[in-house]
Formats: sequence, structure tokens, C-alpha cells
Amino acid sequence: MQTTETSMIELQLLNKIDSITIDSDDQIELIAKALSSQTRRIILNHIQDNPLDVSSIAAKLKMTEANISAQIKKLQEAGLVTCSYSSGNHGVRKISHLKYNRLVIKF
Repeated sequence: MQTTETSMIELQLLNKIDSITIDSDDQIELIAKALSSQTRRIILNHIQDNPLDVSSIAAKLKMTEANISAQIKKLQEAGLVTCSYSSGNHGVRKISHLKYNRLVIKF
């Protein structure tokens, strides 16, 4: 059966200018898996307004830095966040930023 309509899921993350439309099945799967975790959705919520480092996110969520770092890695792989690095008191801090304010998934 062939259809001419396109289904679409739209996720509004916050009010920034950048947006992306995803139509690759592989990328849709990565994003869906990333968003399936409540912890990762909470992390996205916390970094909406201000980028945060792993230690700050771990403290807010009362989780280990290793766990938060692993969760952020999945968000990075899905293309939902970017990270920058900055000097900290005990080494380098990994700071997470939202990559897009709007994500449209077409399937």
C-alpha cells in the first residue's frame, strides 16, 4: 500500500533559534532510544536554560558522575546535546548544552 501522507512527531525542547528535521530511520531510532529514558529527559530539562557540567547534573539528580556521563554520551550520540570542556578545580569539566530547540521527526 502506498500513501502520500507523511506522519510526523514534533518535540519542542525550548525557545532557541536552531531546529532540525530528521528523516533517517537510524537517527530516529537513536533519538527515540535517547528519549525513552526518564533520566535523559530530566537532563535535557535541566540544561534547557543553562549549560551544566556533569558534576552539577549529578548533584541535582543525586546520581553518580559516571552514570550522568554515560547518559550524556547517549544524548550526544543521538545528536540532542553538544559538550564543551572547561578547566575545573579537579581537572577538566564536561559541560552539556542543548543542540537544538526544536526537533521534527518525519516518518
